[in-house]
Amino acid sequence: MSKKDLAEILISDESEREQKIHELLRDRRSLNINIELSKRLTTGQKAADKMAEFAGSWKFIIFFVIVVLAWGIINTRWVLGTPFDPYPYVFLNLVLACIASIQAPVIMMSQNREAQKDRLRAENEYLINMKSEIILEDLHMKIDNILHRQRLLEDEIENVMSLIEALRQEIVLGREKDGEENTSREKSRLYN
Repeated sequence: MSKKDLAEILISDESEREQKIHELLRDRRSLNINIELSKRLTTGQKAADKMAEFAGSWKFIIFFVIVVLAWGIINTRWVLGTPFDPYPYVFLNLVLACIASIQAPVIMMSQNREAQKDRLRAENEYLINMKSEIILEDLHMKIDNILHRQRLLEDEIENVMSLIEALRQEIVLGREKDGEENTSREKSRLYN
């Protein structure tokens, strides 16, 4: 959603605005990015993620320490009379360099996917926040409208109450006049 779309929602008339807000709210923006991206991963990407997960764990470190120690122990003159990789362990260095040269790009691929997930998460959170902001503004406008109507109704009630008070006073005055006329009629009857 662009800023222009948001401006249209904020500027348009009430019924159009309501309709656009409901369209935006119907559009589900809160996604689980991990699930959405895992649906589209290739086999190589899944393997790279598993390899990066293993390479960044204590299991890998412990496994590699055991392999290097075993390599060093096996290639001593005490265990093997003629070791296949004597002390400077040139072949071990070659193997480690090959593993590192393969492992580094695989880890970079996995990190790039994590960065992509982070970007998508940020975009998703932005859209969710934008929806929340629109909803809050809409609720604020509705509450302002309700308060305005309430003030109008209070003014109307006040007017009705003043009219009722005026009518009550007229009725009281009318009764008092009727009472005076009735008493004068009664007096005239008494004297006649």
